Amino acid sequence: MFAWLKKPASETQITHGQRLWLYVLAVIIMVLLVTPTLIVIPMSFSDSQYLEFPPRVWSLRWYEHYLSSPEWMLATWTSLKTAFLTMLVATPAGVLAAYGLHASQVRFVRAAFLFLITPMMVPLVLVAIGVFYVYAQIGILYTLFGLVLAHSILALPLVVIVIGSALKSYDMSQENAARSLGAPRWKAFVTITLPQIRFAVVTAALLSFLTSFDEVVVAMFVSGGDNPTLTRNMFNALRDQIDPTIAAISTIMICVTTFLMVLAQIFGQQRAAKD
Repeated sequence: MFAWLKKPASETQITHGQRLWLYVLAVIIMVLLVTPTLIVIPMSFSDSQYLEFPPRVWSLRWYEHYLSSPEWMLATWTSLKTAFLTMLVATPAGVLAAYGLHASQVRFVRAAFLFLITPMMVPLVLVAIGVFYVYAQIGILYTLFGLVLAHSILALPLVVIVIGSALKSYDMSQENAARSLGAPRWKAFVTITLPQIRFAVVTAALLSFLTSFDEVVVAMFVSGGDNPTLTRNMFNALRDQIDPTIAAISTIMICVTTFLMVLAQIFGQQRAAKD
């Protein structure tokens, strides 16, 4: 029954038994991460006026309230537009930045990399305060353009890291061969390099979308008026009146996030099978 514990878990002959502590730790972490989700989903089907677990009466009341509310629908549409536009802005910019850093031979590449991932290292509240001050000065506060710009800044480091990791395992000699035959650099990149890192590009695009869609701290400062985000309204609803609608919205967001990540994994498996 426990014979598998003596089997090697890797090429270094480390056995599963020696890694048992790691498996236990991973299970504990997974339980801690998944348990809140398992609580929120049943709560969204409660008929109670308040957040209730377990539900005494099952109902779709709060889903109906969410779908019939103009305020929630406006916030949802704003979040979807912002996330999609953020993906369109951050993904190409991050791909080009990562490619430039990878192909560059200048001395200050590492400093440039650290500069690009700075939004990931600085506390979000400081980023939000700075963005709010600048937006107030130039007049783009509470606009869709300003929201997309702020979220693109937050998503850019993720794109640079994902694409940079993919390029490290890519053989640049293939692109150099195309350039030696007369292809311009941009054409060699588009026709040779980009198809081989497409899975990383898709993953980075999904991360950009989710970064914007789930972001709340910066949105609390720069969204509002005609452009409130879904997460901003959820935070306000939780702070002001504990509206059970947020449980239904959270469940929908969990389903959307899970679907996108599963889609990315399926795309990656299909690519690996073709390769």
